[in-house]
Amino acid sequence: MTLLCPPTEVRGHGARIVVREKDVDVDIELVDPAHPPSGLSELNPGLIWPTLLDRDVVLYESRIVMEYLDERFPHPPLNPMDPVARAKARLLIYRIDRDWYGLLSEIDGANEKKSGKSRKLLNEKLLAAGPLFAAHPFFLSDEFSLVDCVLAPLLWRLPALGINAPVVSDAIAGYARRIFGRESFLLSLSDQEREMDVLGYLR
Repeated sequence: MTLLCPPTEVRGHGARIVVREKDVDVDIELVDPAHPPSGLSELNPGLIWPTLLDRDVVLYESRIVMEYLDERFPHPPLNPMDPVARAKARLLIYRIDRDWYGLLSEIDGANEKKSGKSRKLLNEKLLAAGPLFAAHPFFLSDEFSLVDCVLAPLLWRLPALGINAPVVSDAIAGYARRIFGRESFLLSLSDQEREMDVLGYLR
């Protein structure tokens, strides 16, 4: 089984955390998106990252890949076993993707004026959600889950983007320290992602 993704691609980072959390034998190949491996575009025509190759199975789109890995390697489980709780977790990931990742993509790809507006809005949304980060050891859960695998890559990139929510909010800062201190997160980082550590979590 091989997982291919660029070294700084935020959604692919979440899949890498799942692989490390499961501690399974999956080859992680960090690729240059401008020069993808030969033949990959035939398997994944849109070059949507990450791409997972498992014998005859080819999967792409990070949330699909993450759920597949969780089901393919069921221990430790990263999704609730109860169908209602599992559906709520999926809905939570959908909202994080829509509300927070959507703004993150605007910051990365927008002109300076729009980027500044999106940066301010994302910071405000995170600060408003501060109590949710403090309610449980993990995000709205007592157990580490796929939701945390989705949130961690986003939070890791914020200080480098000039978003100070992880600094001014004690709740978010405490959550970030718990997540970034996990062995699975530390092992998931590429060299380029380690350079994003402007707050010194890795010291």
